[in-house]
Amino acid sequence: MKELLRTTDPTIIPYATALLQGEGIEVFDIDVHMHTIESTLGIMPRRLWVRREDHFMAVSILRDNGIPLHD
Repeated sequence: MKELLRTTDPTIIPYATALLQGEGIEVFDIDVHMHTIESTLGIMPRRLWVRREDHFMAVSILRDNGIPLHD
């Protein structure tokens, strides 16, 4: 497993998930069950992980769709 995306924007994780699943890449929203006030307010980032063998393709898909990634 490898981290693909980390963001405090609550709209990016569902969008990225839909894009990747549409391409057959399994995604793991590591922080999906965090129900703290910090995550609700967007202070704590949420993380999206993919299998190591899917990482290169996942990065390409997200960049092609304008989703900013950290290098």
